[in-house]
Amino acid sequence: MSQQLPQQLPDDTAFAGKTLLITGGTGSFGHAVLNRFLATDIGEIRIFSRDEKKQDDMRHDLQHRAPAASEKLRFYIGDVRDMASLRSAMVGVDYVFHAAALKQVPSCEFFPIEAVKTNVLGTDNLLTAAIEAGVGTVVCLSTDKAAYPVNAMGTSKAMMEKVALSRCRTVPPEKTRILCTRYGNVLCSRGSVVPLWVDQIRAGEPMTVTNPDMTRFIMTLDEALELVLFAFREGESGDLLVRKAPACTIGTLAMAVKSLFDPEDQVPLRNIGIRHGEKMYETLLTNEECAKAVDMGDFYRVPCDKRSLNYDRYFIQGDTGRNVLTEFNSGNTRLLSLEEVREKLLSLDWIRQRLDG
Repeated sequence: MSQQLPQQLPDDTAFAGKTLLITGGTGSFGHAVLNRFLATDIGEIRIFSRDEKKQDDMRHDLQHRAPAASEKLRFYIGDVRDMASLRSAMVGVDYVFHAAALKQVPSCEFFPIEAVKTNVLGTDNLLTAAIEAGVGTVVCLSTDKAAYPVNAMGTSKAMMEKVALSRCRTVPPEKTRILCTRYGNVLCSRGSVVPLWVDQIRAGEPMTVTNPDMTRFIMTLDEALELVLFAFREGESGDLLVRKAPACTIGTLAMAVKSLFDPEDQVPLRNIGIRHGEKMYETLLTNEECAKAVDMGDFYRVPCDKRSLNYDRYFIQGDTGRNVLTEFNSGNTRLLSLEEVREKLLSLDWIRQRLDG
């Protein structure tokens, strides 16, 4: 019997009969979107990516567990670096979730120009194609590493945000609304550290920890998707939106994984030191962004500065007010306890399936 997908939620009605394009759609975020939307009244979901194998795997998986819903799925081979492939995929699209990116910090450190080609120039291509096609809303997914960036990946993502915000200053929001979201580490997403640790434990190898005192924002894929949907519902063109996420130390996260998969303490931890381009803590909102941030409950909204280049007028009249909120980072947010991290891990299907298996 095929697995039932989640039923439609009230917030999903804006997507009824609409076409949604997901760039980088074969990744973890794309799978989360499919699980959320395929059983709803959405008209069509287009998966845009350059990996033929991952598209084929995704197609067969959906045909197996949700054959009726999978009819809403369309696959487009292409690359955000190639404008022609984007223009072809963009015809008739209503909304875009832009998740395509080079995301690995060490690989971007060694090949920074490749990060620029995908994360910066690729985003510019995406926005050009979306605006030309009359897409209603584009939500660009960014990372906490874009705030005070010290590595090539974070720097390229920071430039991605600047490219997106520059477009909203010249494109009317009624034509194309452009938004950015920024979030931290997604637990058990592709390329993240938890699956690596689980593999190491099962192989009887030491768990490699960069620095146990390092802190990171952590969230689930569902929480990342909720941030994107909140931005879609509530954001104005040019907004940057972040979730008020908790954090934990890498040491706490490692011990939580170890307690679940190595309860008899047979596998040691091995500190390997900070890798290329890593920081001791990550930042979701800089001090400068906090000055204008709007508190929206579980989220912060940073509106775009849409002043013109004619600064002469501001010598006469300016805005000197600011919020009392200061930098929001993984060192000054709430740190989760070991038990809280365990509970968060146990809420994930990926973890439960491997514990059962």
